[in-house]
Amino acid sequence: MADDAEARERDIDLDPDERAAVKQRQAASPRVIHEVIRRAGDEELERPSWSLVWSGLAGGVAISASILGKSLIARDLPEAGWTPLVTSVGYTLGFLVVILGRLQLFTESTLSAVIPVATHPSLGNLARLLRLWALVLGTNLLGTLLIAGLVHYRLIGSPEGGAAMLETSRELLAHDFWATLRLGIPAGFLIAAVPWALPSSRGQEFWVVFVLTYFIALGGFAHVVAGSGEAWLLAFAGEVSFAQALVGLILPALIGNVIGGTGLFALLAHAQVRQEL
Repeated sequence: MADDAEARERDIDLDPDERAAVKQRQAASPRVIHEVIRRAGDEELERPSWSLVWSGLAGGVAISASILGKSLIARDLPEAGWTPLVTSVGYTLGFLVVILGRLQLFTESTLSAVIPVATHPSLGNLARLLRLWALVLGTNLLGTLLIAGLVHYRLIGSPEGGAAMLETSRELLAHDFWATLRLGIPAGFLIAAVPWALPSSRGQEFWVVFVLTYFIALGGFAHVVAGSGEAWLLAFAGEVSFAQALVGLILPALIGNVIGGTGLFALLAHAQVRQEL
């Protein structure tokens, strides 16, 4: 088989410069992408706890920009069938800051931190994964809680901006526990697709993040971290209790995101190359 492959390559009459150009433009194989993500995930799992805490907190604060971006655009638009096509652009804002800024976001780690565990399953690796998930998710939610409180008490932003963010947040109330869980599955899948796509994006990282997160907003899918900011705003406003926000709005999105990100994308992405490792 190797001889056949070499013979086929010799049949193509390319000079050395052309062969170098072909190799440079050749798309990375799934095996290469898998290894890039495995190494990045292993680095995440090895990061000191305090590094994860501060990065996760910054990620929670920054992702709140998605609520702000979407709500400020929606505030100035009429109610129409095309409105979500425009307001969804604003939703990408926080994700662009967090992902391109390499801050910790829980839903990204449903792929990147899972691949090392799937490659070398052990109790030690599982413990490292659970440690990272607990620290990042906890600090992400703390970051969105902080921003929601500051917005509610008008310590940052304008009253008009805060009112617009609260109005956008009320969209969460249209779904019960199981509907939110179902909407969380595609969101988890799409966010897990981001770190898988980035290694071969070749300077187009902005558009990868933009497009995938745009369709999370357009589809009305439930993202646990961005959605937690909306849930906390509703709780501060007294429209739900904090317990309802946590159990009825945040928890089902979390479950759905893990199913979509780990149960579907991460394990399937690993399975396609497992025999080649």
